[in-house]
Amino acid sequence: MTQRAALIVNPIKSTNDDVAKAVRDLSTSEGWDSPLEIETTAEDPGFGQAKEALAAGVDVVLAAGGDGTVRAVAHELAGTDVPLGLIPLGTGNLLARNLELPLNNIADATRRAMLGEDHQIDVVYATLDHADERHLFLVMAGIGFDAAVMADTNDVLKDRVGWLAYVDAGIRNLPGKPSKTRIAINGQAPMRRRLRSVMGGNCGKIQGGLEIFPGAKLDDGVLDIMTVAPSGAFGWIGVAAKLLRRNKGKDPAVEYFQGQSAEIDSEEPLEIQLDGDHLGQARHLAMELDAGVLTIRH
Repeated sequence: MTQRAALIVNPIKSTNDDVAKAVRDLSTSEGWDSPLEIETTAEDPGFGQAKEALAAGVDVVLAAGGDGTVRAVAHELAGTDVPLGLIPLGTGNLLARNLELPLNNIADATRRAMLGEDHQIDVVYATLDHADERHLFLVMAGIGFDAAVMADTNDVLKDRVGWLAYVDAGIRNLPGKPSKTRIAINGQAPMRRRLRSVMGGNCGKIQGGLEIFPGAKLDDGVLDIMTVAPSGAFGWIGVAAKLLRRNKGKDPAVEYFQGQSAEIDSEEPLEIQLDGDHLGQARHLAMELDAGVLTIRH
């Protein structure tokens, strides 16, 4: 019985024609059926398209786009036995970086996405302000400073200089006051902190080789939590130093915790981001890890 891939592609990416050709060519050379090709839209970044692919009974779903496309497709594939393959076309490509996938070679990325090894990874579900809707993320989520950076990143600049646009937004958002926050890990008694940001991580690497959550792995069954509390304007130097030292030392500017779930309550609404997607503001962010429920082919 021949196999068939579904290609879910973000049409605003300039290389989408090259991706479609690569998938078609590899399908032909491997004796697979012609791929199912579906484009995302501004209204639907991949959820409905992934449902359509599953209904068609394909053998692998290829997400060609940035982290937003990957996150949407993964939301529908989690808990199924259909693997997800990545063809990274975005600015951050954070999951692809953590999987050490080729970022600038469509042919190699397509081959690994279609013919690579299958690997079970964890996912994390986030809930905002006690709502019923759950949002899946694969790399990291944040409330506070890091999410404000995502919200304030200039899209025109991002298209021009790539991930350096995040640096620009980060510098502009360095000034600010900490928020009174409560953090509960695994349902335990909450810890009280004055913080600029709280982040939850499923894995650790971001652009530039920086490892936000040292040692975190996609399949370790652990949710990593990092708090950021710089003391004054120069406190960000301590934050940067702690990150560069990869969690060595006891600087309170950055603290780490681990568990399977976490809840963050803030006295004021703060920006929220999941895998680089800005979701708006909330006072409460709950995160819960679901181990080994997504199959990645790479």
